[in-house]
Amino acid sequence: MYRGPVDLVFSGGENRAVTVNELSATVSLVDLQSGKVLDEKPVGKRPGGIVVIGKDEVLVSSRYSGALYRFSVGSDRLQLIASIDVGFEPLGLSIYEDKVFVCCQASGEVAEVDLRSNAVVKRFAVGKWPRYSALSQDGKRLAVGLSGQSEIAVVNTETGESLYEVALNGAINFGHLELSSDGQQVYFPWMIYRTNPINVRNIQLGWVLASRVARVRMDGPAYREAISLDVPRLAVADPFGIAKTPNEHRLAVSSSGTHELLVYRLQDLPFVGTGGPGDLIDRRLMQDPDLFYRIELGGRPMGLEASSDNQTVFVANHLLDSIQEVDLESREVVREISLGDAPSDAEEMIAHRGMEIFYDAERSLDQWYSCHSCHQDGGTNAKAMDTWNDGSKMTNKTVLPLAGLERTGPWTWHGWQEDLSASLQNSFVSTMQGKEASQEDLAALRKYLGTLEPAPNPFQSAMREVTSGQGNGDKTAVDNNDMLRQTYARGKDLFFSADVGCSDCHSGSNYTDGEIHDVGMVRETDMYEGYNTPSLVGVYKKPRLLHDGRAKSLEVVLKKWHRPDEIGGGAELSDSQLADLVAFLKTL
Repeated sequence: MYRGPVDLVFSGGENRAVTVNELSATVSLVDLQSGKVLDEKPVGKRPGGIVVIGKDEVLVSSRYSGALYRFSVGSDRLQLIASIDVGFEPLGLSIYEDKVFVCCQASGEVAEVDLRSNAVVKRFAVGKWPRYSALSQDGKRLAVGLSGQSEIAVVNTETGESLYEVALNGAINFGHLELSSDGQQVYFPWMIYRTNPINVRNIQLGWVLASRVARVRMDGPAYREAISLDVPRLAVADPFGIAKTPNEHRLAVSSSGTHELLVYRLQDLPFVGTGGPGDLIDRRLMQDPDLFYRIELGGRPMGLEASSDNQTVFVANHLLDSIQEVDLESREVVREISLGDAPSDAEEMIAHRGMEIFYDAERSLDQWYSCHSCHQDGGTNAKAMDTWNDGSKMTNKTVLPLAGLERTGPWTWHGWQEDLSASLQNSFVSTMQGKEASQEDLAALRKYLGTLEPAPNPFQSAMREVTSGQGNGDKTAVDNNDMLRQTYARGKDLFFSADVGCSDCHSGSNYTDGEIHDVGMVRETDMYEGYNTPSLVGVYKKPRLLHDGRAKSLEVVLKKWHRPDEIGGGAELSDSQLADLVAFLKTL
């Protein structure tokens, strides 16, 4: 089976590593001296985060199971100690003594887990799509990358209060966060989207999608500082992992879309605050071959771990199913450790080939971005974007998630594309300004997209428990559950009622009728009239709603743009009815 490692940590000094494997939903214990896999254990679906506890334990987050898995690490085996229910798509983990702070992407919260009791003791809201974090040395401040609202939030871990937010205009797809040795700053890679028409000139100038590394202060609010990563005609795409050598001489960044490791001399990097950086890489980095260089890795390099020798970085390579040992000074991969044999099933191999295409930025003009750059993890991002897919300029559309794609035709917001393969081809040659894909590649991509499925809805799971009558018998809990059951029932009745009319268009198991409707939002610049009914599956996690992202909440949609009394069955909703309907929509 394919493993798909996305991150790794050292264990037992630097003699062993533990990888978290997304595709196989496992963790692997690897002897770094012999290059052998010592043990492999299952975890929940779609694991993504891992952190070391003390000397001989690790903690792994699994998004789709909504749980953490705690393992002891022996000399040659992993032993599951506990599984901890967290819910709401846990991903990034930061640890301080006996506390772990968990980024819960679906609910926009950070959960605090007490490692003595293996239980969640506190939750605090931080913003949309918290994915990865970094903790100050005293454990009192947590920097959180909010990919859903283009911000880094610095939070007081004792009170849950947001101390300050650092806005990064146009930012999407924050990667890992790395704390500086003095604890004063945190480094992270990200991408930036600018609302310019997709054409050759704009792409090559870095005016569409581009990559950056930034740093923000941990000791107080200040404007972010950043450098541009993109080389003219040979850009960088989908930066993700980041690691500095212990002496802070080198900073390494994994460019997962261009299959390489970017290496910098950290202390001499020309970080720029207000007014910068420029759109392309600073010329000084190109003129000094020791200040910046690139190491080809292949596959999809993701999480990084720097060795204490100050010159070795270990890489979790998602598509190569391996750990790569990279010497930063000789600038080469000195060893590759396979995590297991690839499957022999032909259909699985085709889907994996499609995955390689999906994550490959070399498919775009000068390798500026991949399919994943817009469809993060096969879903959406936080921006309305001009994809030029319908032939019109500056008619920005929100990026539609790809799970269930085969079942939700016709495609595009205007529904003009009735051939899925042709729609995918149009993305390569129009949106990405690249070369046509072969029919074999299109078939492989469709096979991969067919494997995508939406994350289990945590609101649906919670409501299922409530409606099934589960509970501990506590009177307060029973009363709360009864209130939730009634809210859900009222919201469901409203959704399917003729007076409100939601289900007239949002029908069937995917909550779309596949028809084109004029809902009063047509613009003169649109090439087509009307809009294709979007699926409501997973609508709870979208940071922007409607075709152009004008609404940032379901409440705003129903109060202003999709009022049932204007485009539905004529009902005027009270505030309490609106709350009931929104509560039901979140469970879809």
